[in-house]
Amino acid sequence: MFHNNKQISKQLLIIISLIIISFLVGCGAQEEKRSQTIDDEGIIVGFSQIGAESAWRTCNTRSVQEAAAERGVQLVYDNAEQKQENQIKALRSFIAYQVDVIVFVPIVTDGWDNVLQEARDAGIPVLVTDRKIDVADPSLYAGFIGTDSLKEGRNAGLFLLDKFKNERERFDKTGDHINIVELFGTEGSSVALGRAEGFREVLEEHPEFKIVYSKSGDFLRSKGYELAVEFLEMYDDIDVIYSHNDGMTLGAIEAMEERGIIPGTDIVIVTIDAQQAAIDALREGKVNCVIECNPKTGPEIIKLAEKLAAGESIPRLQYVHEEVFYETDDLSLIEPRGY
Repeated sequence: MFHNNKQISKQLLIIISLIIISFLVGCGAQEEKRSQTIDDEGIIVGFSQIGAESAWRTCNTRSVQEAAAERGVQLVYDNAEQKQENQIKALRSFIAYQVDVIVFVPIVTDGWDNVLQEARDAGIPVLVTDRKIDVADPSLYAGFIGTDSLKEGRNAGLFLLDKFKNERERFDKTGDHINIVELFGTEGSSVALGRAEGFREVLEEHPEFKIVYSKSGDFLRSKGYELAVEFLEMYDDIDVIYSHNDGMTLGAIEAMEERGIIPGTDIVIVTIDAQQAAIDALREGKVNCVIECNPKTGPEIIKLAEKLAAGESIPRLQYVHEEVFYETDDLSLIEPRGY
């Protein structure tokens, strides 16, 4: 009896061993198949975009998609529709899919620590683009590439210093403030925070300037219109509108024109993005200064993703080139924006 049991146990051990070997071979075959796919079709990049709320955002997405196609990179794309919870789900799906690199535009600065730790545990490098994040351990992501929102805000402030030079010189005698309305971007986003900080940094030693109104319009044209309706009813002595993006600016212009206010003349307007509609408004004299926020970052993003997939290091911080367009420029020289 004992002998028979021993024989049965031995047979079971052999069967279990064969199952384990088969499983391991299968896993190896799957990994080999995945490696072959990467070799044949390029690396796999998971790209999480915050939405499609503007022509700028659509251009930014298209730039990444086109660059990936040109480089033979497989792009797994997800639109978060302006919700952080959707974006976190997308990042987790990229991890489950075992992409080679994750690229994402963070909706807000906070709340990414856990999912980025999951990406690290899975051995997947993460590239942050367009908007910055704030995490306890900065090494959770490989680097950032995008625009310099602080510089954009500073450029807006510098334009106003020059534009209102005469009024500033008379301020000691008149005491008349230059009243500013600020159309703030999405609350908690790094670009809105940077554009606000850079702007204030330039003007803080110039008491002649006074921000009388600052509210978030979420970078949306419809909300820019709503805010303009509100502040135009609240104040009758607005000198400047400083808008964090062209969408909100265009909405505000619409509200101004409905009330017979001449944009660019009755109220000086400074806007950020430089989409075609804003450049057209600059040419028409409805806007006085347009600060570029370059959306065409796709080629650089994909190059950095390829380096990360190859195990190479990348710059921790990389800004893209941007310009400023003034009402005094030869505006005929500005090429079509493409967004």
